[in-house]
Amino acid sequence: MTILIDQPDFGFNKADNVEEEIVVDVGFMVPQSNAFGHTFRDYDVESERQQGVENFYRTNHINQTYDFVKRMREEYGKLDKVEMSIWECCELLNDVVDESDPDLDEPQIEHLLQTAEAIRKDYPDEDWLHLTGLIHDLGKVLLHPSFGGLPQWAVVGDTYPVGCAFDESIYFEENPDYHNSAYNTKYGVYSKGCGLNNVMMSWGHDDYMYLVAKENNTTLPSAALFIIRYHSFYALHRSGSYKQLMNEEDVENLKWLQIFNKYDLYSKSKVRVDVEKVKPYYLSLIEKYFPAKLRW
Repeated sequence: MTILIDQPDFGFNKADNVEEEIVVDVGFMVPQSNAFGHTFRDYDVESERQQGVENFYRTNHINQTYDFVKRMREEYGKLDKVEMSIWECCELLNDVVDESDPDLDEPQIEHLLQTAEAIRKDYPDEDWLHLTGLIHDLGKVLLHPSFGGLPQWAVVGDTYPVGCAFDESIYFEENPDYHNSAYNTKYGVYSKGCGLNNVMMSWGHDDYMYLVAKENNTTLPSAALFIIRYHSFYALHRSGSYKQLMNEEDVENLKWLQIFNKYDLYSKSKVRVDVEKVKPYYLSLIEKYFPAKLRW
């Protein structure tokens, strides 16, 4: 089922220049510091997590190959691990902390609700976007022992295409695909304008949750699925890399992702959300867009 949604007025872009402006053009106030008191996504700051984040990305960039991603999609695409509801999955994330994230040390459920509530305040009529904020990181259950407890480098962190040349801004020389002539050209195994839905992304929670939503026949619009799958694809929506692979639908959906990104990135703070107060609203959205139980 396809849902058509109106595109917002993009005479100005709500996601542009968020680094320069602390007060943005809508109600959400971008905080000046993250949960640690540092600037957002500052991987160079002297903190206890700096070395861990650096080691994480080195391991990630070495091991995320085309063949590895293909194996992971085949294995986890079976969706045979467990059956549970969306909200049950949200609660399961209470035990998960993303070690790749320099901005957050709270359980993931806190971030999900912070993101969703910030979006809800500024876009009250876009309930699909509220729910997308809530569920976008649910794929991090791959870290949980009941899902096999994948290592952090195979679940979290920035994502990027595999099967074509890696972005020059990122160090990948120790990745076997970097030296493979089948994968190290501009288009690699793809073609110009092939569409990102035909591109294999580095494996992690983004792609997994996209598969879960799609294969469980969600009625969320295509923009929501785009946000879920590419919200960690910073090389695209922050740097403009890999646009040669996009088609027209990707271009339109990217506008929504750029809006979403502000809330995903800058809502990480010590401000707590009253879970029980907002729970009935999100349960109603889950019922609207998803079956009662999903295959994971």
